[in-house]
Amino acid sequence: MEPSKIDVPNLTAPPPPSKGHELRDRAHPHCFACAPNHPAGLKMVFSDLPDGGVRTTFPCPDSFEGYPGYVHGGIISTLMDCAMANCLFAAGLQAVTAELVVKFRRPVLIGSPVEIQARIVKDMNPLYALEASVSQDGVVKANANAKFFLM
Repeated sequence: MEPSKIDVPNLTAPPPPSKGHELRDRAHPHCFACAPNHPAGLKMVFSDLPDGGVRTTFPCPDSFEGYPGYVHGGIISTLMDCAMANCLFAAGLQAVTAELVVKFRRPVLIGSPVEIQARIVKDMNPLYALEASVSQDGVVKANANAKFFLM
């Protein structure tokens, strides 16, 4: 009798890109935050969550420092805005930010990666309400609520 072969997932492999990556590539070909070929961009790549949201990580290099040792608040806002736009892309929607409210809870430290998540909260066609968060070491450091307008 031949032993059973067990498939062991590769836990070091990056998650597959979000199902919205093709729409993102068409809609945002030169985006500072998520375009893969932007020479000075953040090159954010998202993966899908089971609830329809998206997630990614960001390394927080010192080139994005505001106050010494902390990531600039504008970068943190950009990370969440981009996550919400990519959440809409994953849902097959293309929209622009109409309103963005960011709450900074704690400083985000340089040199320690963060996880960014976003999800759609409400469909008010042609507006969509979304929320996003930035967590570092398991602690929510910032969150945002936004409305996006369909293009």
